[in-house]
Amino acid sequence: MGKVDRKKELKHFYQPSAKEVAQVDIPPMNYLMVDGTGDPNTSPAYAEAMEALFAVSYAIKFMVKKGPAGIDYGVMPLEGLWWATDMSKFTTKGKSNWKWTMMIMQPSFVTPEIIDNAIADVRKKKNPTAISKVRVEAFSEGTCAQILHIGPFSEEGPTIEKVHLFIDSRGKRVGKHHEIYLSDIRKADPAKWKTVIRQPMQCRIG
Repeated sequence: MGKVDRKKELKHFYQPSAKEVAQVDIPPMNYLMVDGTGDPNTSPAYAEAMEALFAVSYAIKFMVKKGPAGIDYGVMPLEGLWWATDMSKFTTKGKSNWKWTMMIMQPSFVTPEIIDNAIADVRKKKNPTAISKVRVEAFSEGTCAQILHIGPFSEEGPTIEKVHLFIDSRGKRVGKHHEIYLSDIRKADPAKWKTVIRQPMQCRIG
């Protein structure tokens, strides 16, 4: 069996157009998640969340590959839900007030037993600081508007505004601001960073 690419299989969700906002219906999917607060650029909690999430995700990947199913697949990209208790402070100048849930989607063939074993294995071998904060959740967003942003995070504003205008013309915003990071920001040129901007919505009836 060849390598499974869930991003391609779910391309309507993970590879949207950068030209226009699209309305999509996101099915429930299982995620590894870690919650936290603070500026992602400076918060130790954010760095610790990244370490734990990727350690467990790769442990799961190798367990599945070596297990009875023998499936080789690519680890899914990092995703983030972002908000603030006081949304008036949800600005680039108030990052210390940001709350976040960072997460990585897990394929449907990854069982709870595999996840438990992977967490135990990571705790034994590496014991990252945030390992106790890793949880599994079936996350369902339902109807959403999304678009691909190309460029640095600091220039997302107009793209986010485009999503909000799309929603406001059809209904109202619900849920949390959602971003999916498709680029390796350690290696890629910031001008070429690709980020899915997603916002759950409730359509107007009638």
